[in-house]
Amino acid sequence: MNPVFADLPTTVFETMSRLARQHGAVNLGQGFPDDPGPLDIRRAAADAVFDGWNQYPPMMGLPELRQAVADHYGRIQNLALSADDVMVTSGATEALAGALLALIEPGDEVVLFQPMYDAYLPLVRRAGGIPRFVTLKPPHWDFSDEDLARAFSPRTRVVLFNSPLNPTGTVFGRAALERLARFCTAHDAVALCDEVWEHVTFDRAGHIPMMSLPGMRERTVKVGSAGKIFGLTGWKVGFTVAAPALMRVLSKAHQFLTFTTPPNLQSAVAYGLGKPAEHFDAMRSGLQRSRDRLAAGLAERGFAVLPTAGTYFLNVDLAPLGVTDDVGFCERLVAQEGVAAVPVSAFYAEDAVRSVVRFCFAKADATLDAALERLDGAASRR
Repeated sequence: MNPVFADLPTTVFETMSRLARQHGAVNLGQGFPDDPGPLDIRRAAADAVFDGWNQYPPMMGLPELRQAVADHYGRIQNLALSADDVMVTSGATEALAGALLALIEPGDEVVLFQPMYDAYLPLVRRAGGIPRFVTLKPPHWDFSDEDLARAFSPRTRVVLFNSPLNPTGTVFGRAALERLARFCTAHDAVALCDEVWEHVTFDRAGHIPMMSLPGMRERTVKVGSAGKIFGLTGWKVGFTVAAPALMRVLSKAHQFLTFTTPPNLQSAVAYGLGKPAEHFDAMRSGLQRSRDRLAAGLAERGFAVLPTAGTYFLNVDLAPLGVTDDVGFCERLVAQEGVAAVPVSAFYAEDAVRSVVRFCFAKADATLDAALERLDGAASRR
């Protein structure tokens, strides 16, 4: 057995979801919306099954979707792209896995920012990479030149960077991106940018793509996700955007992973990406309202809510309550209070923060209110 996978424990997400089912809990641990997603986009996918092509689509993706991605990023993020800069993948995780297999050789170093999406570390290790960590701490989850200097070395090949950041909800601003870009340029490193939450930002904290910074166009791989853009997380339609020299190798890795992605879903995503800006504004407004509803309810119940400017998640710092074991807290919360959350220490490989827990707010009002009702007095019963 490959030890990278054989030695992995059961993920905290699976554990908390199992406990949520076992205790009949309100599940604010897993990150998916309650609703089924936009009706017209789902109907476009259904129509494409009956009226469209159901055999292998092109390996790089349907031409109409590749062009739709390029046009969409041109309108929304002012990126000058062509369809040749775009490849369709079976979800963002496949895009990340393929990129790591394509970009690094055994012994190359990869800079990771923790807390981080749980797939990053095993994917890096499976590709033969050596992880080097930049550790972020609450409440601001920021990094300095000194933090980067400790992580970068002459062996750095790739920087895997997530903004907006899951699980913290941080949307990194231009100053942080420029800081990271300087190090990428100085060390001739490729920035593999997980930007799946790019549309899910609040309080006018607009997403800045790393690719748009001076000197980064030729050394950035941008990864996006239709699942996050449209709240259709089960569709697993992702996008990789890169300059031709990078795309030539990225496409070879993709060819021998999933090869392609269901054509009806690609057609529907192409349709959805053509929607006007008002559609995406309304999506953000609805999620921001849900964020504020849950944040206010948690604060009223004595929890210290950390700011979140993006993603489906907000975090609570339990340190003011004297809690130093976020895993134990979440286990008690689901068993005794009937609400499932996720301990943020699970997103660290080392030097973990152990006082922060994550809640998903991409839920119906009734779901959020039911969770808050169950949390009455929970802060005092820590």
